Order: sequence, then structure tokens, then C-alpha cells
Amino acid sequence: MAHSKPVHPAIVRLTHWVNAAAIMVMIASGLAIHNAHPTLPFAVPPAMTFGLGFIGGLRWHFAAMWVLAANFILMMLYGLASGRFRRKFLPLAPAEVLQTLGDALRGKLAHADLSAYNGVQKLFYMGVLAAIALAILSGLAIWKPVQLQIFTLAFGDFDRARLVHFCAMAAIFLFLLVHVAMALLTPRTIAAMIRGR
Repeated sequence: MAHSKPVHPAIVRLTHWVNAAAIMVMIASGLAIHNAHPTLPFAVPPAMTFGLGFIGGLRWHFAAMWVLAANFILMMLYGLASGRFRRKFLPLAPAEVLQTLGDALRGKLAHADLSAYNGVQKLFYMGVLAAIALAILSGLAIWKPVQLQIFTLAFGDFDRARLVHFCAMAAIFLFLLVHVAMALLTPRTIAAMIRGR
């Protein structure tokens, strides 16, 4: 029996699932922190939070923060050193993104080759990597605003860093909604991220 074409090497699958778990904990615990000290003038239902309040939310947030940061660095080093990011995400042209959007709206989006990303996928994946990096840097800025004031000042001040952190988290959350929905519409992508083929 012929083997299917490899799609994702083991390190990509590992960092993907670690990222997914860490980000879910970060978002839910971050919402618990937000409810105690709102960045924006609203709270979210407690059922959407994790950590049983402010102190528990902080503890889980800090624990997941180190996992996310270490995993993100590993993922970035591999993606850059192996050339995977260059092969998967480049080139990216506005015409390719528009073509993909048009195909999707007409129901003609191809899924035959899971190893190749379309224009929208390239844009979304590069965007979420940037959002994660922004969430980590702004998180450091609000975690240690005096010791790491270089980060805090880069965002303007503590309050602006909090707002950037919240917006980065919202961008990641929106990406996850689209990502999970698309994966459920094309279950082969889930199998590929589990088995690599």
C-alpha cells in the first residue's frame, strides 16, 4: 500500500498542539484577570474564564505563559532554520489572497494538497504568529513594567501595553474560531496534524 505524502513533521505537530493548549489556557485565564481588572468596560461570563477568579487566573496565566513562550521560540527557530516558513508562507501576493477569497465564496476552494497553503491561509498564519509575538512582548511589558520597562515604553505605557495585550489575544481568539471551523469542514487537515500524513 502506498504511503500518503508527508504534510507535517513531528516537531510541527508537537508545537502546534502545545500552542493550542497553552493559548486556550492563556485566553481563559486572561479573561479571569480581565474580569477582576477590566481593560475595556465590560466583563465576560465566568463560564468563559479559567482559574476560579483573579489569583487562580494569574497563576494559570503565568504557568501557561512560560509554556507558550518556550514553545513559540522553538517553533520559530525550526520554521526559520528549516526554511519551512519560507516554503509555506512565501511568496504572498494580494492577488493570491483575493483569488482564494473568491474561490471560497464560490465554493470552489481546493483542498487536494494539504501540504500547500492558499493565499488566505498564508496571510492568517503569518498574522497569528505576529499576534502571538505581540501578546508575549506586551505580556512581558505588563508583567514586569519596571524591570522590563524597555517593552512597556515600546508600547507607550502600562495601560497601552494592556490594551495591546488584550487586542492581540482577541486577534488570536478570532483566528482560532476560523481555524477550528475550517479544520472541521476539512477533517483531513486534523488527521494530518495528528499523524503527519
